[in-house]
Amino acid sequence: MAKDFSTRAENYSQWYNDVVKKADLAENSAVRGCMVIKPYGYAIWEKMHDALDKMFKETGHVNAYFPIFIPKSFFSREAHHVEGFAKECAVITHYRLKNDPNGGGVVVDPEAKLEEELIVRPTSETIIWDTYKNWIQSYRDLPILCNQWANVVRWEMRTRLFLRTAEFLWQEGHTAHATREEAIAETQKMLNVYADFAEKYMAVSVVRGVKSPNERFAGADDTYCIEALMQDGKALQAGTSHFLGQNFAKAFNVQFLNQENKLEYVWATSWGVSTRLIGALIMSHSDDNGLVLPPALAPIQVVIIPIYKSEEQLKQISEKVDPLIKKLKDKGISVKFDDDDSKRSGWKFNEYEMKGVPVRIAIGPRDLENNQAEVCRRDTLEKTNLHFDTLDVEIEKLLSDIQQSLFDRTVKFREANTRKADTWEEFVDILDNQAGFVYAHWDGTPETEELIKEKAKATIRCIPFNNPLEEGQCILTGKPSKQRVLFARAY
Repeated sequence: MAKDFSTRAENYSQWYNDVVKKADLAENSAVRGCMVIKPYGYAIWEKMHDALDKMFKETGHVNAYFPIFIPKSFFSREAHHVEGFAKECAVITHYRLKNDPNGGGVVVDPEAKLEEELIVRPTSETIIWDTYKNWIQSYRDLPILCNQWANVVRWEMRTRLFLRTAEFLWQEGHTAHATREEAIAETQKMLNVYADFAEKYMAVSVVRGVKSPNERFAGADDTYCIEALMQDGKALQAGTSHFLGQNFAKAFNVQFLNQENKLEYVWATSWGVSTRLIGALIMSHSDDNGLVLPPALAPIQVVIIPIYKSEEQLKQISEKVDPLIKKLKDKGISVKFDDDDSKRSGWKFNEYEMKGVPVRIAIGPRDLENNQAEVCRRDTLEKTNLHFDTLDVEIEKLLSDIQQSLFDRTVKFREANTRKADTWEEFVDILDNQAGFVYAHWDGTPETEELIKEKAKATIRCIPFNNPLEEGQCILTGKPSKQRVLFARAY
């Protein structure tokens, strides 16, 4: 490990930044608060995109694309929505530049002022519901199950690569339904899609639940979420699905003739995840040696590094390895044979360890003589010598085991770092000295929720589904409470 690479214990925040940069995932751009996602980082996002896109289509959704520019007046139609996003909006006022006649470079042409200012998309509910108004007349036009892959702009003041940037990539689903029941079922279904993706692909254990009123999406009747616990004990919201009721349909006058031939407002949902998931992936699994990736999302699942001193030895190793590469690829396993002679094998070992490649195979002349190869798994750094004739089968099993082991590790970590607090003193002590999830009673009022957030810098992450009812007293006010809710400090 390089000397300038921070450890988690020394400085978790710096460690995270070091992993992002040294694993070649992303870097800061010339535009304040924005990032450049580098090819290796984007390859991870592509794996996420492809898996989620398939899951969306299997549940009946189709992809579409809507404008990045939204008329400012659209935001004023849904009061809660504009209130939620007003401070983050980037506004376009002019459409042309010109040379400064006084020699001051390029300036905005004052004669090119827009008749109506445009908002650069922070989210698409308003532009999409203005569009749906043209698509929906009858119950026969419903449901509409659309998703779009896009970028959004939210003018963040304090940014961090992947976790919080002024521009980021995401997907946003927007669906329209004839009944409240259908819309709620859709909202819950998509949350379960996100949870399945997090657990089966990202190998991250999550808690499913509903947000408190203070934490709801702006303009939603209910927000469902999945919450994950990072290695530093902070929570990260890994996906949200919103039941929008008829709020946007009423704001944009989207009505349909129901089966009784009566006009009714449409019921809506929206749901999304973003490149923030890459941040969650890093903080859930990685270690002091760099990135650790679950095989399901690793751009390179297996790297093979030849150890040789002559061209003849490289040729012999290549001839031995070629059939193995074909077998692995036939099994759908991505593999790279790194015979680049401009880099030493030790450098390559460190590089692929830093980049989190799940399995590394090293093979040299002595291995050829013994018909074996040295195999190292990235999650535990354990090395073992395996017989070459069955190596493809063993590697397939190993990748599956790594995927499961990483998930099991996050389950154990979450369980070990989930505690109960019955008093304010216990609550603050856990947050300050142990971190993690805290189950505690809350009196159910938004005022108390805000006070807890102000005093302890902790928020209600969710009210878990099937949360057991339990009589108690609010940790702050002492007022009666019927259930504990899940608190944490969060990203």
